[in-house]
Amino acid sequence: MDYKELDIWVQARKLVKTVYVLTKSFPKDERFSLTSQIKRCVISVPSNIPEGCGRQSSKETIHFLHIARGSLFELETQLILANDWGYLSFDLNNVLPELERVKKLLNGFINYHKKL
Repeated sequence: MDYKELDIWVQARKLVKTVYVLTKSFPKDERFSLTSQIKRCVISVPSNIPEGCGRQSSKETIHFLHIARGSLFELETQLILANDWGYLSFDLNNVLPELERVKKLLNGFINYHKKL
């Protein structure tokens, strides 16, 4: 199966769009720190999925899927911090369910590859 047909990849791309829209409301002085870090994290998720799918073994694939999962946890922490500092223009609870959905899909994909 082509990685572009995977629901996890499609949902991770949607999360990128959500997060990019969200960071537009951040203060300009955060552009090169928290905003940049958040964008790097969220981009890492859909980028590491095909990276893993392109590998020759399940072990290698799982390695890249774990990197994507780590980026999701880092992203979640950074969004919580942004919320703590009042940078979010809307309720964090509007974003967290989308992030949780991607986590669940990614965990399922990791578990699938562990069984191969």
